[in-house]
Amino acid sequence: MSQTDRIPTIDLLPFISINEVDQNDDQLDSKKKKIKEVINQACSEYGFFQIVNHGVPVGLMSRALDLSKKFFDCPDDEKLKFSPEPGAPLPAGYSRANPLVGQYERLLMFTPNSSFKNIYPDNPPEFREVLEEIFSHLTKTGSVIEAILNECLNLPQNFLHEYNLDRNWDFMVNLAYQPATETESSGLSEHQDSNCITFVLQDDVGGLEVLKEGKWIPVIPDKSSIIVNIGDVIQVLTNNKYKSATHRVVSQMGSRRRHSFAFFYNLKGDKWVEPLPQFTTEIGEEPRYRGFCYKDYQALRLRNKTHPPSRPEDFIDITHYAIPN
Repeated sequence: MSQTDRIPTIDLLPFISINEVDQNDDQLDSKKKKIKEVINQACSEYGFFQIVNHGVPVGLMSRALDLSKKFFDCPDDEKLKFSPEPGAPLPAGYSRANPLVGQYERLLMFTPNSSFKNIYPDNPPEFREVLEEIFSHLTKTGSVIEAILNECLNLPQNFLHEYNLDRNWDFMVNLAYQPATETESSGLSEHQDSNCITFVLQDDVGGLEVLKEGKWIPVIPDKSSIIVNIGDVIQVLTNNKYKSATHRVVSQMGSRRRHSFAFFYNLKGDKWVEPLPQFTTEIGEEPRYRGFCYKDYQALRLRNKTHPPSRPEDFIDITHYAIPN
């Protein structure tokens, strides 16, 4: 695989470490500048990159994936004890995807201190503690990436942080994809994420792919890296300067399931989303999207997932709000 067929890997240490040993300010600033240049290019072209030295302990990531395998290996009647309860905005707990969307099982949780009820499996017994710990770490990583994007976009200091201050709407999904068969190979169909930023850790089975310049690029598994992809909210705020990543999961042949965690750095439902003036009126550009209330957009997307239309062109994505030329 050529370098152009890889997504960039970013070392976040200059933004994470509080002890810049043997680095003067000029060296540190230079490293941060180069990192921001790579991130800016990746976000402008296809919205995908990987990070290492991100602050999430690699051992914790491996432990979470190991426990995921133990949970999803449980009998179905055991897993179904942790099915979602009615009333939550998203189905917290264990469920299976609609087969028209993808061939996978999932365990969804909100932030541990959320007013929404989380439904934790009691087997493996240490699973809850690990889930809550990795959720906490990924929340911090989300804040770091959010701040870097804020700088890359030359927005006022802390703009994105203040715009998206409420972390109670973040959620994480633990996924187990069925292996491909001779007649079925779809793990998760092509899509974009509706939220702000998504973070993914995957095991060594692989299968995640991103669309880059019309070509599907596999994301090579690495136990120490976390995948970052830009979501629809950032694409709209930047008036298409940054791209919401188009990606999919292609199930692999064999006997092993693919396990992963997707952390959604989300937005409060009542927030208004529209192109910012920094990317429209202030630079003489017309807005490419109509403004919308985020919870309305989420409802449309959720309706697609629970009642998928028969035609691909009827799926709701951010083009639903695009302003015709």
